[in-house]
Amino acid sequence: MSDVNIPGNLKYTNEHEWARVDGNKVVVGITHHAQSTLGDVVYVELPKVGSSIDKGEAFGTVESVKAVSELYSPVTGKVVKVNDALTTAPETLNTDAYGAGWIVEIELSDTSQLSELLDATAYGDLLKNA
Repeated sequence: MSDVNIPGNLKYTNEHEWARVDGNKVVVGITHHAQSTLGDVVYVELPKVGSSIDKGEAFGTVESVKAVSELYSPVTGKVVKVNDALTTAPETLNTDAYGAGWIVEIELSDTSQLSELLDATAYGDLLKNA
């Protein structure tokens, strides 16, 4: 697992999404481990801007040559931005999972939920024990 990239400045879910906190907004994507497990991503279904989502709720899907996986929200809030570039270049999730491969930005409705997410060490332990 030492080759898995787990940035220390992000929070993580048990379902392999990452969350970058920016004030009352959270940018969400899938982890390096998730994109690696999925293989070549060929399609991303994004939520609509303005839609409300609950923590743990599916908000879209990622389709690869191997499988279709649901995306789960790490927090409750409103979608304020989606990465439309993924509709024409879904492979960005494979090439830059933590950068240009971000998926949505959510305006938080409950900041206390952030403390329920995993830090990099806990996420690394999750992968080791999987």
